[in-house]
This record gives sequence, structure tokens and C-alpha cells, in this order.
Amino acid sequence: MAGKLIIFSAPSGAGKTTIVKSLLQSGLPLEFSISATSRSPRGTEVHGKDYYFLTSDDFRKRIQNDELIEWQEVYPGSFYGTLKSEIQRIWDKGNHVVFDVDVLGGLNLKKMFTQESLTLFIMPPSVQELENRLRNRNTDSDSIIKQRVEKAIYELGFAGKFDRRIVNDDLVKAQQEAFQIVSEFILN
Repeated sequence: MAGKLIIFSAPSGAGKTTIVKSLLQSGLPLEFSISATSRSPRGTEVHGKDYYFLTSDDFRKRIQNDELIEWQEVYPGSFYGTLKSEIQRIWDKGNHVVFDVDVLGGLNLKKMFTQESLTLFIMPPSVQELENRLRNRNTDSDSIIKQRVEKAIYELGFAGKFDRRIVNDDLVKAQQEAFQIVSEFILN
């Protein structure tokens, strides 16, 4: 039996990674699909755990070799995508795949796995709160934060295309809501 896919997307800073991590520790039969990216690691991120960090050239080669299910050039020269081997590896273990992906990547996955996927869009309480969260990370310059906020405004326009939306104005409440939605989906 093939497993299911649970696809989380959100603008940068909305809290999706924190919500996904709580689900992965919840005891549900879920496993994280590690995305590939051509960007550099941030903070304590680890290759093979948080992302597969590839060079832009290696990423382009993998695209040419049809090794990715989906990919996006999120910013010029900055690629994100999902290796095909990840889904099969997780399903072979009897688990359901959890994705933490860019908004367009999430919609692309939904198109490819319409019946077996659930898409969740994590929304910040406001664009201002999102900007505050990005600034409090202390990982990006002002120009990068400005770029991320502009992209977030664009991405929020796609929220209605997702199966479910969760507003992350209270982290514990958002985590509980995600757990309930995902539990119902994988049991049906």
C-alpha cells in the first residue's frame, strides 16, 4: 500500500517548520521528506537532516537527470526541490511523507499526487508579525528580509488553493490543529 503525502507550505517566518517538527514527534507514522536546496546552510542546519545542500550546478544536473519530483528557482540561482528517492524511501518504511516546501512546490506536489495528498498552508497573523519574526531570527540582512516580506505577500495570495489553512497566531493551538487535521487524513 502506498502511503500518503502531507504537504506544508507557508511564507518564510510563518512557523511551518516548528509545526512540522511537533507533528514528527507526535507518534504518528510520519517521516520528513528532506528537500534539496542550492542555498547555504543557516544557523545550525545540517546537510542530510534539514536539507540536502547542493551547489547550483549540481542542482541543475539533477534537474537534467530527472531526479527531482518538483523544483523551483525561488530566487535567481537559489533552487529548492524534492528528490524522487525520498518519497519511495519513506513509503518503503510504511510511513507517510511530510513535506515542508515552498508554496509553488506544494501546489506542484498536489497536482502530481492529487488523491493521496493533503495540503496545509500556515499563515502568519499578519505581514507585520511575519517581518518581526524574520528580524528576530537574526539570520538575514535587511535587504533579504525585505525580499522575503515581498515574497510572503505574493505567496499569501495562494492560500486559498490549499486544502486547509492554519493561522499561526498561537503556536500551541496551531500545533494541535495540525495534529487533528493530519490524524484524520491518514486514518481515512
